[in-house]
Amino acid sequence: MTTRWRSAAVAAAAVGLVVAPVGTGAGAVYAWDAAAAHTQTTTAPAAAPTPATEPTPTPAPTSASDEFAQLTPAVARQLDDSIRKVLAEAKIPGVIVAVSAPGKGEYVRSFGVADKATGAPMTPNLNMRIGSVTKTFTVTALLELVDDGKVGLDDPIAKYVDGVPNGDRITLRELAGMRSGLFNYSADEDFYKAFTSNPDRPFTPQELLDYSFKHPVLFEPNAKFYYCNTNLILLGLVVEKVSGTPLDRFIDREVVEPAGLKDTLFPTGPEFPEPHAQGYTNQTASGKVENSTDWNPSWGWAAGAMISDLSDLRSWAKTLATGTLLTPATQAQRLDVVDAIPGAGYGLGIFNVQGWIGHNGSLPGYGSLVLYLPEAKATLVVLLNTDISYENQEPSTLFGEAITEIVTPDRVYSLPAQPPS
Repeated sequence: MTTRWRSAAVAAAAVGLVVAPVGTGAGAVYAWDAAAAHTQTTTAPAAAPTPATEPTPTPAPTSASDEFAQLTPAVARQLDDSIRKVLAEAKIPGVIVAVSAPGKGEYVRSFGVADKATGAPMTPNLNMRIGSVTKTFTVTALLELVDDGKVGLDDPIAKYVDGVPNGDRITLRELAGMRSGLFNYSADEDFYKAFTSNPDRPFTPQELLDYSFKHPVLFEPNAKFYYCNTNLILLGLVVEKVSGTPLDRFIDREVVEPAGLKDTLFPTGPEFPEPHAQGYTNQTASGKVENSTDWNPSWGWAAGAMISDLSDLRSWAKTLATGTLLTPATQAQRLDVVDAIPGAGYGLGIFNVQGWIGHNGSLPGYGSLVLYLPEAKATLVVLLNTDISYENQEPSTLFGEAITEIVTPDRVYSLPAQPPS
């Protein structure tokens, strides 16, 4: 759910669960075959997922729970201490956190620095790149077209885009649910080299697809879960073709504006509105940490290019999880999750981790986590200015776990650690 199901960055790709290529999500790529009960994981640049040990799926809690902690000063101090601990241990420059629930209060804090060179502090009003959380906007745009009767979730992608391997059998539903079997372009070695050698260069959607399509398909449509940015590039092209409008404009007009978001945008180049935090990544040609703030995010496009801020994402978390912009029937299809990795299910551009619904994101220099817990009507948003993993864990996951251990101990947001690449 991040571009490295780190959910998404360069090396793997975006899953929200975590994918990482540079990416759109963040981290490593997960593949999950529920029928065979085994996972496969790769981190970019990897040619294909490799079998791992057989896990036992851990179902998310099913009983309703209103045991969301009252956000008292004492609980706030616990959160402060826990967040600072993660910040220090993982050597994260800065983080912004918001946790709230009706009748329980709210907790909004920022820690660390937004700019390591100047020491400027992280503040809650900063614009941030959101990586694979972009997927939630792209899929919402697609589902609006479904509601308008202009596309069908079970249409084959070949109806809209030529040249897709297995395109006559891969459906839009399978693309949105990460079950297409297509290779993740952001895990391609040539893509990685092209991006890291010139992170300012623009990529077209077709160039991204070309990196994917030179590889054989990984499995038959709908056979497994495999977090893959290629799927979202295709869905972005579907939205453009059917609507007759560039994706950035369609999302702004039909998703961002109706959702009442004021500081969320889909950039068409490296533009990054002020004020914003500086971002730091080791997804570089040298492997050394560099400032990636102004790198061109076009390589992530429909899978991970967007920008937002804390206020908008707190609102978007609820809109996304409750389906405000969609019909109830379509929202129900979106939330119909299938096993993705142990303890987590993935629906249509959205995940459910122990009852928390939303997505994570990661791309070079930035990480995000946008969650909603329906039973408590609780919202959790985390934004940080690095994508560098700690002990093979996505940084946003570290914060999500630390926070939910305090506010919802029966529903801890947790994703498995990534194996070393």
